[in-house]
Amino acid sequence: MLAKGQPRPMPSDAETSHEMSHQGGQPYRILDEDGNTLPGADVPVVPDADCLKLYRGMLQVRLIDDRYIKLQRQGRLGFYMQSTGEEATHFGGAYALKLSDWVFPSYREPGIAFWRGYTVQDFTNQLYGNSADPIKGRQMPVHHSARWINLVSISSPVGTQIPQAVGMAWAAKISKKDDVALVYFGEGATSTGEFHVGMNFAGVGKAPCIFFCRNNGWAISTSQEKQTASAGFAVKALAYGMPGVVVDGNDLLAIIAVMQDAVKRARAGEGPTMIEARTYRRGGHSSSDDPSQYRDPAEVTAWETNDPIERWRRYLVKRGLWTQAIHDQYATEITEEMMTALKTAEALGPPSLDTIFSDVFAQLPPHLVEQQAELLNGPRPKTGHGGH
Repeated sequence: MLAKGQPRPMPSDAETSHEMSHQGGQPYRILDEDGNTLPGADVPVVPDADCLKLYRGMLQVRLIDDRYIKLQRQGRLGFYMQSTGEEATHFGGAYALKLSDWVFPSYREPGIAFWRGYTVQDFTNQLYGNSADPIKGRQMPVHHSARWINLVSISSPVGTQIPQAVGMAWAAKISKKDDVALVYFGEGATSTGEFHVGMNFAGVGKAPCIFFCRNNGWAISTSQEKQTASAGFAVKALAYGMPGVVVDGNDLLAIIAVMQDAVKRARAGEGPTMIEARTYRRGGHSSSDDPSQYRDPAEVTAWETNDPIERWRRYLVKRGLWTQAIHDQYATEITEEMMTALKTAEALGPPSLDTIFSDVFAQLPPHLVEQQAELLNGPRPKTGHGGH
């Protein structure tokens, strides 16, 4: 078990399960709460420009969450889910990947999409389901999908993305590609059959898949204590023949480090890794949830002192990179981008009716050609549902 600040071993295939598994111990850390690197820590190399880009990315997610949850409360958005307090898990995962790798997200990792090229305008259009929505209004808000960045569609039922990610990883291995699949899920998904099936298949086949469990303490209103009797979740990896790593989910540098190790193993043909990132969901599960009904407000206050963006800021100060002027510039740019995206998204109408039939068949079969013509040419109500 690794102590705080202990260098990360790069274990051999035979010893990974025990050397990298934390079995309920202290999460692996590189930065303390004040942004200092811990003595003896194996610090990954992150260039100055990337350090600032990572800060800007986390700030963008935070500012968007703050603005868009207010829009939902105003009735301008139908639904929203925040990531406040969990931003480091997005960017630590994203930073270690290549753009050719595949990501199977849950519904609380928008930062990884932004890092890979998803724009604020794309993000906003999807929330409105308008004519510029990349997925043409086919999913509820915050359920993004972007084929051009290998971001696979989010699904509301928890855990469904896990076997899909393993399947992609297995296909990459059969095709002799060095692609890696990264799948995100909350700790609640470990109670599903999909989790166990996916982990077992990946372990047996040594599929290049990274299982990233974002343990934020609550699966909607179900606490970790009611989710499992084990000391944590990474320990479950041992049963499937893969290493399980517990990392401080609010320490961006530590997440980058363990992700780089996992990616290296996967590309080398050594198989999957499970990462349990211990963080905290400071907001509700979604805009439909009232967390005050099931958790102590003091719990939220305690976690606010361990903010991932603030810890990264303090680290950048010590590297001589962060200034208030840089922060203000980023905040202004992000706010202006949001306002432009919102103005554009709200001015657009819904997707055209013919999009119901697109993106399924390369060439529509006769019965769908007939149905499309009937839909487009038939009488339609002037107002209400379906009106244009």
